[in-house]
Amino acid sequence: MGLLNLIEPVAAVALISNPLNGVFGWLTRLFFTFFGNYGIAIIALTVVIRVCLIPLNISSQRSMIKSQALASKQDEIKRKYPNDEAKQREEITKLMQENGAMSLSGCLLPILQLFFIWPVYRIVSGPLKYLSQVSAENIQKIAESAASKKLITESVLKMSDTNDIPLLKLFNENSDFLRECIEKGYIKAGQLLDLHFLGMDLTVTPAWNPVTISKNPGIYLPLLVIPVLVVLTSIISMKLGTVLRPGYKEEKIAKERAKRNAAMAGQQPQADQAEMMTKMMNFTMPILMLVTTFSMPAAMGLYWTIGGIMGIATQYIVYFLFTKPYAQKKKEMEELKKTAFHKNKQSGNEGSKKSGKKSKKN
Repeated sequence: MGLLNLIEPVAAVALISNPLNGVFGWLTRLFFTFFGNYGIAIIALTVVIRVCLIPLNISSQRSMIKSQALASKQDEIKRKYPNDEAKQREEITKLMQENGAMSLSGCLLPILQLFFIWPVYRIVSGPLKYLSQVSAENIQKIAESAASKKLITESVLKMSDTNDIPLLKLFNENSDFLRECIEKGYIKAGQLLDLHFLGMDLTVTPAWNPVTISKNPGIYLPLLVIPVLVVLTSIISMKLGTVLRPGYKEEKIAKERAKRNAAMAGQQPQADQAEMMTKMMNFTMPILMLVTTFSMPAAMGLYWTIGGIMGIATQYIVYFLFTKPYAQKKKEMEELKKTAFHKNKQSGNEGSKKSGKKSKKN
């Protein structure tokens, strides 16, 4: 009850009826109240979400490092059971579990990132409900009143409980209707908020059609920055996810050797299925992000942009904290093995020379 006392009644109802939407909405409202800027509130919400996901990033990276360290033992198992793939999988799974290399964080992380999109979308498409704190009942009354006056379509009326941006736009364009709603008590004058950020209206959906842009270039031209940033951060993040992962350099060298050997033998190397899927994801994801950015409020694109930047920063943090030290330690161990091998070889040669001299004397 202590927490609910700190939240306005409308936010408390949202928190109880839909916990995740309620929490995200409350946080956005809290940040908006503190910073006084909608864009900064979205940025702060994104940072909080991404910071909460950092432990999963770290757990996933540790699991990958442990898996790399166990690569030689995995190869031994494959050599031991060359014709029994089921036994290979069983023994490798057992090996991973015993050494703490089995982790669901690698799968859980992208699932959670996708899962959080929905509540964030609810927030950015419902500013009257989640930011202005207009009750769902009053939003419905506003929509019904607007529909009766033919100010909105039936489709907008049906979607008003999940997307109240058209009503907000109607208030900005029709002062008489706004005055009427205030007089009827549906909304208070102080509940109309400025939802601009750096000159961009974050409630507007970016447009790619030149005809649409030309009708209102002051609104739509600045918004084109957001889709560009979404695609750029998405591409950079996915590229770094490949380059900074444990064992990337070794895998690259091994693949290059395999290609050269296959070419020498006149054979085509078999395509690695996992690599093909990764390449497909790297190609399709930016396109998917671009399409969705042009179909949602600009605030959603801002969320993805900041999320991409946070993802890039997290990848570098995890790389310098875990991956790079592991690679350096692995390199040092390999150097020690080479040194020990050369020493043993030299001592063996010296021993053979001494035994040869003795045999000559005899």
